[in-house]
Amino acid sequence: MGLRGINIGRLLLAYALLAGLLVFLYSQVAPLVEDPDLVLLLNRGFWFAGLLCAGIGLLLAWSPEPEHTFDQSTAESAELRRQRQYLQAVLDGSPAGVVLVAGDGRVLLANTRMQALFALSEDELRADTLPHLLRHYQFVELWQKAVRTSTAQAVVAEVPQSKRMLRAAVQPLAAELSEHSLMAFEDVTELHRLETVRKDFVSNVSHELRTPLTSLRLLTESLRGGAMKEPATAQRFLTLMETEVDALSALVSELLELARTESKDVQLQLTPVDPCMLLNAAAGRLRLQAERAGLQLAVDCAADLPAVKADAARVEQVLVNLIHNAIKFTPRGGRIAAQAASREGLVEFAVQDSGVGIAAEDQARIFERFYKTDPARNRTGTGLGLAIARHTVEAHGGHIGVSSQVGKGSRFFFTLPLA
Repeated sequence: MGLRGINIGRLLLAYALLAGLLVFLYSQVAPLVEDPDLVLLLNRGFWFAGLLCAGIGLLLAWSPEPEHTFDQSTAESAELRRQRQYLQAVLDGSPAGVVLVAGDGRVLLANTRMQALFALSEDELRADTLPHLLRHYQFVELWQKAVRTSTAQAVVAEVPQSKRMLRAAVQPLAAELSEHSLMAFEDVTELHRLETVRKDFVSNVSHELRTPLTSLRLLTESLRGGAMKEPATAQRFLTLMETEVDALSALVSELLELARTESKDVQLQLTPVDPCMLLNAAAGRLRLQAERAGLQLAVDCAADLPAVKADAARVEQVLVNLIHNAIKFTPRGGRIAAQAASREGLVEFAVQDSGVGIAAEDQARIFERFYKTDPARNRTGTGLGLAIARHTVEAHGGHIGVSSQVGKGSRFFFTLPLA
């Protein structure tokens, strides 16, 4: 090993300390000795002590070189910590929840995304075992099946705590990590909602088409069966057929309009528009219908209201839809008011009626496509008008809503920005 094991700094420090100690002791003892023989003996003793101390200093300074020096160990520990931080940063930045699980179910690693997906607290995120972390039997059983069969497994299930639909995938690992499994959780809530909307849309369109098509088929068969020979009956059947064709045309038109508004393909012609002009135009188109239904239709709009930035034709159609619904659900003798007022940098339009009202559980869904509050009573209309109104208002940067009490009437309102 030779001199490679000697720490030079430590050796010099030891020599300096020992030399200082010997000089100090010699300076204290020498003046007290007067006999020449004792002085000679004292000098020899101090020389011997100096040599002995030199040997001891060399022994203290020498140290065998370890297999891994302290500096190397510190550097390696820092590198390991840095690598772990890199891994944790990558996992935390992932949109998926990731969990590394040992063969006995211990949680070795979990990223912060798990907290949002499972609505976990800080303490719950640090759970030691998989069942305590997930608290969901389907995902735990999925992991158990993957471990038992040594094959990848996947399942989609809802998490009650966070109200999210998650797709869980378990991948057993190989080689040195053969006793471990990696679980990944992907949020598919929006995909699940869109799939549900698609299925409901197909079902609702099929239902809306079935009624007029069935009527047309029956009327056609009746005409073929001999009704053509009776002019009065034939004329009545043809009138009914025209009504059903008009209903189909209205449905197709509203479906196309809804598709355009939802796809954001509509190019709005935004110009400064007088709110009172919009209200009066919409009310004028339906005033005769309101009178026939025995209803009073009034417009309440201050002349000094600021102009709004809007596509006049589309906003007018929104007001027409709201007033038409009010007429349809307000008993004879009732009152409908179309209103506009300034609200903190916006103009709020409202249509208020004294009609049958809307139940609280229906108000949250009233603006969905094809949704009808009472299908048994509400056989007219497609159920698309309010959905189109919502998309039109939101395309203008506004908000639409409803407040209602059963038996006391409803108030539909929406806002538009100022010009």
